[in-house]
Amino acid sequence: MTPEPMPEITTVGHGTLVLDVLIGNLRRAGVERLVDVRSTPYSRWHPQFNRKSLEAASEAAGIAYEWEPALGGRPEDPTLRTPDGDPDYERMAQHPPFLEAIERLLAAAEGTRTAIMCSEGAPERCHRTLLVAPALLARGASIRHLLKDGSLIKDAPRAMRLL
Repeated sequence: MTPEPMPEITTVGHGTLVLDVLIGNLRRAGVERLVDVRSTPYSRWHPQFNRKSLEAASEAAGIAYEWEPALGGRPEDPTLRTPDGDPDYERMAQHPPFLEAIERLLAAAEGTRTAIMCSEGAPERCHRTLLVAPALLARGASIRHLLKDGSLIKDAPRAMRLL
C-alpha cells in the first residue's frame, strides 16, 4: 500500500503589502486556508493586518482564517529564549505545544491548500523558514513560499536559510 502524500504548505509574509494584494496573491496560489503564525496577530504599522481585519478579508475571499500562536516566533516563555533574550528555535522546535500545533497543521492541511503567514516578507529571514518549515519538512510535507509579487518558489535547501 502506498503511503498518503503529505500536504504542500505555502508560506507568506504580509510585509508592507496592501491587504487586497495579499488576498489576491493567496487566491491565485489556490490557498483555501490561512493560518496566522504571528505570536501576536496585530500590527501597529499595518493595521489592515490586524487579526479581525485579516480574518474578515480572508473569509470574504473564501479563505478560512485561523490564528495559531503556538507556531509564533516570539515565545513568552523565558525558557524558550537564549540568554540574550532571542528566540531559541532549537528549544522551541521541541516544545510540546509547538509539536502539537505542527501535527494539527499537517492534519488540517490534508485536502485543503493551506498557507502559514506572518509579517516578515522575506522567507529567508523569517521563523516560517527557520523554525516552522524544518518541522514540516521533517514530517514529509513540501513547502513553497509565496513572494510579494505573487510568484511561488519551492523551499530552498538549508543553505538559503543561512544567508
